[in-house]
Amino acid sequence: MPSSAQQARRAFGNRLREIRLDAGLSGRELAAAIGIHFTKVSRAEHGNQVPTDGELRAWCEVCGVADQAASLITQARAADSLYREWRKQARAGLRRLQEDIGPLYERTLLFRVHEHWSIPGLLQTARYSLESMAYWAQLLDLPDDREAATEARLARQRVLQDGKHRFTFLLAEQALRTRVGSVEIMAEQLDHVLAAMSLPNVWIGIIPAGAGLGAHTQTAFWIFDDQLVKVETLTAALDIIRAEEIQIYLAVFEQMRRAAEFEEGARRLIIRARDELLQ
Repeated sequence: MPSSAQQARRAFGNRLREIRLDAGLSGRELAAAIGIHFTKVSRAEHGNQVPTDGELRAWCEVCGVADQAASLITQARAADSLYREWRKQARAGLRRLQEDIGPLYERTLLFRVHEHWSIPGLLQTARYSLESMAYWAQLLDLPDDREAATEARLARQRVLQDGKHRFTFLLAEQALRTRVGSVEIMAEQLDHVLAAMSLPNVWIGIIPAGAGLGAHTQTAFWIFDDQLVKVETLTAALDIIRAEEIQIYLAVFEQMRRAAEFEEGARRLIIRARDELLQ
């Protein structure tokens, strides 16, 4: 199975090939017009090599899509960073991951967060976080620095109360029921989510398990302002920066928001999950 980084480069190569084919040019014809060896066209289209900025501008110019050059250059520069291997990023432990994302949280004014199976880090209690960190450290064979990582995560939660940021959390009902740690840990966590609902800059919606098709997604995602979407898989993190893709996530988020229960409806779902847990 190709790595995430390879998938990103291949997706970029596919876009280059589509541009060439739409222009009706062979690889040799394009290479001759740009002034590069024809094998470089093939390597670029197969995701094995990323052209330089100048070559991408020439590629677009020859193919009659000069207006796409800036977008292609941005995508090329991001191709190797869109997908990052978690093991490489976290060799020093999970604490480093928590600290590295701090500046992004500080500069983001509007957070839109969707989680479908667990409570998001900004709303986690210390004990819930410790259990979660231990799981990921074991799964990915990382150093077990759960206490330091949790300390960094809790420190980052100050953005909830400094008055400079706004948050909308959309949690699938399953997130309330996924057992992380003991019954006591889960009950404490659900009470913490209830308490967070009183913050004036925080909106928490619960998507009922029985909601329709448009109310659920295959993955969790975080939208930072309108500039960045983060999607995490088991082995990698994806940063989405293309405006047209971000718009899709914004549209899906709005669709899910309309299906979610807020305020008293959300409280009822959370309290019901807690009460059933304690029975």
